[in-house]
Amino acid sequence: MKFPTLHPRRVVPLIVACAVFMENLDSTIIATALPQIARALHEDPLHLSLAITAYLLSLAVFIPLSGWVADRHGARRVFRAAILVFTFGSVLCGLSQSMPQLIGARILQGLGGALMVPVGRLVLLRAIPKSELIAAMSWLTVPALFGPILGPPLGGLIVTYASWRWIFFINVPIGLLGWWLVTRFIDDTRAETRAPLDFGGWLLVGSGLVLLVMAFELLGKNLLANAVVYAMIVAGIALLLLYAHQSRQREAPIVDLRLLRIASFRISISGGSLYRCCVGAYTLLMPLMLQLGFGYSAAASGGITFVSAAGAMLMKATAPRIVRRFGFRPLLLGNSLLSAVFLLGCAQFAAGTPKLVMLGWLLVYGFFRSLQFTCINTLGYADVPPSRMSQATSFSSTAQQLSLSVGVGIGSQVLNTARALHGGGALVASDFQHAFMVIAALTAASALLFRRLSANAGSSVSGHPDSVATPD
Repeated sequence: MKFPTLHPRRVVPLIVACAVFMENLDSTIIATALPQIARALHEDPLHLSLAITAYLLSLAVFIPLSGWVADRHGARRVFRAAILVFTFGSVLCGLSQSMPQLIGARILQGLGGALMVPVGRLVLLRAIPKSELIAAMSWLTVPALFGPILGPPLGGLIVTYASWRWIFFINVPIGLLGWWLVTRFIDDTRAETRAPLDFGGWLLVGSGLVLLVMAFELLGKNLLANAVVYAMIVAGIALLLLYAHQSRQREAPIVDLRLLRIASFRISISGGSLYRCCVGAYTLLMPLMLQLGFGYSAAASGGITFVSAAGAMLMKATAPRIVRRFGFRPLLLGNSLLSAVFLLGCAQFAAGTPKLVMLGWLLVYGFFRSLQFTCINTLGYADVPPSRMSQATSFSSTAQQLSLSVGVGIGSQVLNTARALHGGGALVASDFQHAFMVIAALTAASALLFRRLSANAGSSVSGHPDSVATPD
């Protein structure tokens, strides 16, 4: 049978986007199914949340290794292997008969996800010319938004009408198809020189990230004393600062902080991390506000939040033209402030707000939020030399994972603080209003970081004419 010829530049973004979608969907879909899984395994649902934490910790440990592994063994080979590891881990999750088995399978899944997403992004960056990077990157923002939105309602449907095990088994056909597509359409690439593994640096970074991710997952949940959680945050930051100091003497550091000398990459990481923190908080706050604050069912809540993904799809078709017309700096500044306005609008939602109003508001917010992610992700690689692209993808993926965890922790902590101000007890709608105001302020603050971009930042990628003036 003869297959139609497809241009790699068209199919590679789709392949990588599918892998990203599978990882993003899986990381959120399990939360809805936890009560049913706990009953099936005869465990306390609170204890079973370790299945989520184990996955996040596995990501934190192994993402920094992704660039070194890709350089040493080839990006296509590692990408294919990561898809298979993730798929095999999914099968083991579905077959688990006890909590330890499920946690072990989730750790294996995390290993696959930690390599699959950043190495997939590296495959895309090496296959796509910079002039076509915006269109390619816009595909990657869609699954990043679809996963957290689609995961809860899809998980609810699966556990209601089928076995909870299918939330893992659905990854099998996607993974096998992805492996075949990578084999057929993606060429193998690897670095010309193979640096030795910075094992000591990896231990410092991995330990620091594990402490921070664990702490921000626990923040606001009252599972440990606040003093213990804050001590974990301090210890995690201290380990990362120690790594930053020692990495100056390392020839090939596991996370290359020298990349921060590239202005566009540095601002993409700093401003992008602050913006992504707020999106992480939003994905926690919006479903909780609809269900706990307004009394919506899980299905009704999912139907409203899902509309943001439709806005993201609209953005995909228009992003290249928008970036070419305005350039990165005005868009990143404007989108930060617009996103803050939309979050302030979310704070005005009430139980009596018409659903159509909420749907329209979140649809447009989804468009601008996705456009912001496309700009951030594309700008970050605009000026990175090809020889350092693998280090840049692992650095960027590490920052993304940490910022999302921090965002969820911030959202939880702000909710707890707001609840404490009215004497504790159940969460009420006003608690969520205060939380949305806080993350709106933080989103607006990210504009101060993007303001430091030069007027012609990323012009070789955006196609936007260089500006004469360049701010300091």
